[in-house]
Amino acid sequence: MSSDPRANTVDGVLHRSAARFPHRTALRFGDRTLTYRELDDAVTRAAARLRALGLDQGDRVAAYGTNSDAYVVGYLAVARAGLVHVPINYALRGEELSYLLGQSGARAVLVDPALAGNLEQVLADVPAEHVLPLRDADDSLLTAACAGEVPELDVTVSDADLVQLLYTSGTTSKPKGAMMPHRALVHEYTSSIVALDLAADDNPLVCMPLYHSAGMHVFMMPYLAVGATITLLPAPDIPEILRLVESERIGSLFLAPTVWVPLANHPDLETRDLSSLRKAQYGASIMPVTVLNRLRGRYPDLGFYNCFGQSEIGPLATVLRPEEHEDRPSSCGRAVLFVETRVVDADGNDVPDGESGEVLYRSPQLCLGYWENPEATAEAFRDGWFHSGDLVTRDAEGYITVVDRIKDVINTGGILVASREVEDALYTHEAVAEVAVIGTPDEKWIEAVTAVVVLRDGADVDERELIDHVKQRLAPFKVPKLVRFVDTLPRNQSGKLLKRELRTT
Repeated sequence: MSSDPRANTVDGVLHRSAARFPHRTALRFGDRTLTYRELDDAVTRAAARLRALGLDQGDRVAAYGTNSDAYVVGYLAVARAGLVHVPINYALRGEELSYLLGQSGARAVLVDPALAGNLEQVLADVPAEHVLPLRDADDSLLTAACAGEVPELDVTVSDADLVQLLYTSGTTSKPKGAMMPHRALVHEYTSSIVALDLAADDNPLVCMPLYHSAGMHVFMMPYLAVGATITLLPAPDIPEILRLVESERIGSLFLAPTVWVPLANHPDLETRDLSSLRKAQYGASIMPVTVLNRLRGRYPDLGFYNCFGQSEIGPLATVLRPEEHEDRPSSCGRAVLFVETRVVDADGNDVPDGESGEVLYRSPQLCLGYWENPEATAEAFRDGWFHSGDLVTRDAEGYITVVDRIKDVINTGGILVASREVEDALYTHEAVAEVAVIGTPDEKWIEAVTAVVVLRDGADVDERELIDHVKQRLAPFKVPKLVRFVDTLPRNQSGKLLKRELRTT
């Protein structure tokens, strides 16, 4: 713990909650529960176990596992031990796993035993000296965390210290490690609590991956800050989500649109009582407006929150609140408490309201830069602002609407087309389950607007019908020249569409 009485660290968030609510249940995972006092003590024991490995202040510790109480303890223990947490997507294998371990320089890896085989295949090529099971083993971190005396830690942690390398999802290039200090994340937790009305009695269910910034930093940690009792699932399994909402009277649920969409069509929805659910949050990828309106129509008393941002800002930057959805269903809302925005053209000049431009951020939530990548850091942080790479519009009241990622804008015949606009038009066709619009090389058009479509089960529709459908809704230059039908779209574990894979197939 820090000797500075003014320090505001990630693990200090839990420590204060444990002082306020020592006997309240903090975390439920399967048949295990931890009170706030038990969780705080477990974190201290686990931090001592990590330091006993010989790790020094600032050493990186990778976490390679699915959601569990052990994963939460591991993150907080790394923070309390003065180390740097490196969350790794549990779906990564081989070269991708090796790259993150090597680029971060992780000296230790916390791993689920079920994933240990994947790790063993790359250990010869990475700098990790220590491998420690997270759980389900006698020598696991969780075993050490839940037994024995609570030691005194001789560790001094400042809120300016680095606490996490939060790797970008790498949808367009190699992942970059956003360097997050304690104070950036604690500011982000406060923004999340205020913007999303998070409260101790929400009874939240957390099931999106905790290696992703949204699950950990917008919901898990802010809910621990307010003293909520959190039910944790290993993964977003739709039948289990619906069962728990009913049986545990869940009041708050965050899902990526890629989970909300199939959940809205799941047969169990007809038999489950979801009346306890009061808050529904979505984010991490774009929610089709037609799908959102279908959900809002079915559950008129449920408050929907649109969460938007990116890893480098912790990740929450803007929120569209429930009462704002009626007038602006396609907007991602306004900047949260600790975030300031600008919308600029390619020359860095502010654009008029309603015109598209890149959204820039200024905020104490921002990362310090990219780990061992000064060129990317200099490119992102220019002229006193962070350049997001997102193309948006902003209206006179400050509401942001995402147009596209700048790299996903299609140049067709010298005219720029936002892929999201074409995707929204296609989603209005009843046969379309999922769609991604990309630009493919074309001698005449430079890039041809191309739709990659997943059809609903049993749907019978051809390329011409979908093209004609878009023609009735958009200008001719925005209409797809080509339609490709596929069984699934490539996505990472946080639900983000990997358009780069579509462009190379």
